[in-house]
Amino acid sequence: MPTITTEDGVQIFYKDWGQGEPIVFHHGWPLSADDWDAQMMFFLGQGYRVIAHDRRGHGRSTQTDTGNEMDTYAADVKALVTALDLKGAVHIGHSTGGGEVAHYVARADAGRVSKAVLIGAVPPVMVKSDKNPGGLPIEVFDGFRAALAANRAQFYRDVPEGPFYGFNRPGAKVYPGVIDNWWRQGMIGGIKAHYDCIKAFSETDFTEDLQKIDVPVLILHGDDDQIVPIADSALLSAKLVKNGTLKVYPGLPHGMCTTHADTINADLLAFIQG
Repeated sequence: MPTITTEDGVQIFYKDWGQGEPIVFHHGWPLSADDWDAQMMFFLGQGYRVIAHDRRGHGRSTQTDTGNEMDTYAADVKALVTALDLKGAVHIGHSTGGGEVAHYVARADAGRVSKAVLIGAVPPVMVKSDKNPGGLPIEVFDGFRAALAANRAQFYRDVPEGPFYGFNRPGAKVYPGVIDNWWRQGMIGGIKAHYDCIKAFSETDFTEDLQKIDVPVLILHGDDDQIVPIADSALLSAKLVKNGTLKVYPGLPHGMCTTHADTINADLLAFIQG
């Protein structure tokens, strides 16, 4: 399997397909590069070079018990970008991956990034505080940690069966294979890394990152996102970036890159070509 080795000895798995302008995909928690199948195939067919990695502790990368926070995640991305010598890349992140994109792009070397996309993304910050009164209470994330530690296999069935893809909504068309694939990706990763990552995606404040980004940013979010509520994420992020475009999808869920891939892919292509 293609991997790079970071300074602390962690092996990061990645896919690198095709030629042309590079697009780098950053997956959500607790998934892997495989969550981008629909986008990787589409953009490969459009003549792009497509790259996706498994975040440390996730998928086929090393199951780390350290470094499971945003500074190290961004450093791992920088190591991958350097190893592949990517220049002028478009970085696309979903959910936790959107936080990783913001944190990396704000620190990227000149010429490495051309555009960024945040899809159902966690920035600016998820957890509720005096500075972020609209956020989710810490008890929500404590509940995630408790469920993960108690019975990860069942928790990783409950999430995709319910709110992630909106399969819990009346009249929703449910795809059992999608649920199975979410479970498969989650269970490949390491429980310690996944446990630590809950703090990383919920408590990291990306406000300064968003303010530093000077490349065009596309922000996509479904207004029925039950995982990352839109009011305290995309609507705020759009006000913080210098050169941002916000698109809201009525009724679409958190996992809309899978459930509505054709719609999302078309909008991504238009932004990249624009």
